[in-house]
Amino acid sequence: MRVKPGERRRRPTIHDVARVAGVSRGTVSRVLNGGHHVSPAAAEAVNAAIRKTGYVVNRHARSLITGRTGSAAFLLTEPQEKFFEDPNFNVLLRGCTEALAAHDIPLLLMLAGTVEEQRRIVRYVGSGHVDGVLLISSRAGSPVAEQLVKAGVPVVICGTPQLTGIRLAHVAADDRDGARTMVRHLLSVGRRRVGIVTGPLDTPGGVERLAGYREVLAEAGLRYEPELVATGDYSRDSGARAAEELLARRPDLDALFVASDLMAQGALAALGDAGRRVPDDVAVGGFDDSVAAVAARPALTTIRQPWDRISAEMVRLLLAQIEGQDTSAVILPTELVRRESA
Repeated sequence: MRVKPGERRRRPTIHDVARVAGVSRGTVSRVLNGGHHVSPAAAEAVNAAIRKTGYVVNRHARSLITGRTGSAAFLLTEPQEKFFEDPNFNVLLRGCTEALAAHDIPLLLMLAGTVEEQRRIVRYVGSGHVDGVLLISSRAGSPVAEQLVKAGVPVVICGTPQLTGIRLAHVAADDRDGARTMVRHLLSVGRRRVGIVTGPLDTPGGVERLAGYREVLAEAGLRYEPELVATGDYSRDSGARAAEELLARRPDLDALFVASDLMAQGALAALGDAGRRVPDDVAVGGFDDSVAAVAARPALTTIRQPWDRISAEMVRLLLAQIEGQDTSAVILPTELVRRESA
């Protein structure tokens, strides 16, 4: 397709692809829509022609035919600063982006930390601007998931939903079992006064990790003591404040399970300021196995969440919903990673 100097290059069309491939326009269309009822030789010829011509699918034209946008949203219902501070959100975003890219579907990042922002995004998404939503950090009492479902938008939640009376597709690590594994480990190295810094108790991780902690104490014949419990918000500063609070209440504390690596970084700083050696005086365990665990000093013993699998499963469930399949849930196992802090 030669272009004269100063002349604008014409965008290649499906007809150009068909001509170069030596097949019908219908065959090209079938290849672009999944390759059903197309021979391997014809599919190879079409794909070679696409590369040669530089053809790009006209998403607007396709959406008029299919009623779909060919895009999805990654919706984080937390303040914007949390997205930049917490490394887990970035890992999830990258994993979901890569999983959707394999299907040639772009992922739009949406941040909605306030009620008004959430209302605005629900209106936007409910108007058909994306085909589905990967919802991150859905808190108890938040209406976002329910509103999206009522608007007919396919939704997959990261974490166990806190809503009752409505079926929601979700993917989660086994928070409770991960907490049990960590507390058992702290007890196995001879600790008996084990404190916990929970996540927010209106989130699934906050609730489930506290429940796992309590179960192992009971299993070991140890009394649950509320003064050994403090709550953070998954930020580094909240971990430091919670550790200071626990030390003030129970200076005899000899172990600390912190429900996120980022909070554990803050807790390590607070313990250091108080003159407590880790792990000699206080053993510390985190949760996530994020970059914060490796960057901590000492390096953090933690519970590994399988972020790549979580991302891949969320995308798989979302694509299935978009195709009209029923909602479902996937719970993935966690793993203890031993380092220097416990």
